[in-house]
Amino acid sequence: MLDFIRSSMPKKALFDRNTTKSFAWAIPVVLVGAVFPAETADINGNWARGDGNARVRIAPCGADLCAVNTWIKPGTPKEKEGDKLVMSIKEDSEGSYSGTAFDPQRDLSYKLTVKVDGARMTTKGCVIAGLICKGVDWTRIN
Repeated sequence: MLDFIRSSMPKKALFDRNTTKSFAWAIPVVLVGAVFPAETADINGNWARGDGNARVRIAPCGADLCAVNTWIKPGTPKEKEGDKLVMSIKEDSEGSYSGTAFDPQRDLSYKLTVKVDGARMTTKGCVIAGLICKGVDWTRIN
């Protein structure tokens, strides 16, 4: 990248004192951008499921996180407002979580992975030793 910049600039500009001063402001801006990213990978908040049939609120509940249905599209089978998924997950890396989830309404436990990328989230739950898995996309809402 620097070679491209150098090759596109006149030789005189490389050592011009005014050019050096004009780029001095860029260093703090780049450093601030690296320390404070535009969007964090926070899993907590309100999310709309990609198929448009459900909305959930994810928040701490004891030592775990809970995803509680806040709205279900009328006519959606096997789901209702207030249903809860208890997630025992830990952040592996920025925005990536893994662990288990328990659905008390259905008495089922899942192996769960979650990836949060700004206003997008993807969840993947697996049962029967990982033989049957389902992924769901989500969008952050206010």
